Amino acid sequence: MRRRACITILGGTVAALLAAASPVAGAAAGDPTGTWHTKGHLAQVLIAKCGQDLCGSIVALKDPIDPATGKPQTDTENEDSTKRNRPVMGLQIVSGMKSHGANKWSGQIYSPEDGKAVNGNLILNDPNTLEVEGCIMGGLLCRSEIWTRAK
Repeated sequence: MRRRACITILGGTVAALLAAASPVAGAAAGDPTGTWHTKGHLAQVLIAKCGQDLCGSIVALKDPIDPATGKPQTDTENEDSTKRNRPVMGLQIVSGMKSHGANKWSGQIYSPEDGKAVNGNLILNDPNTLEVEGCIMGGLLCRSEIWTRAK
């Protein structure tokens, strides 16, 4: 399968989740809803309320056109071959995030980079910094990246 360089959600392949997450200490209760730049400003994700939970969808891409096809980026790496033609723009990549304390939400994170969904957390470090963490093996191996609030 071809790899695209346009988006990196949680640093690429889920199998490479090796870094331990850093705890949030002394942060005040906050609101993670709004638009966030992913690492390297490769995408913008809108975090919003979805019923009682939080969810997030891609609302902008640095490179919205796939250079190989000249067409909008699609979810080519999805494990489910029936979903590989769906557009990346508008794709929900954060779902079912339930509150787990003042500044932490836990649910699912999907990586279009490798087509896998993992258990994950959103941790609001401060009003403009969101730590996005994905974990495998029951939370034994985690990787996180920092997203910054779009202005």
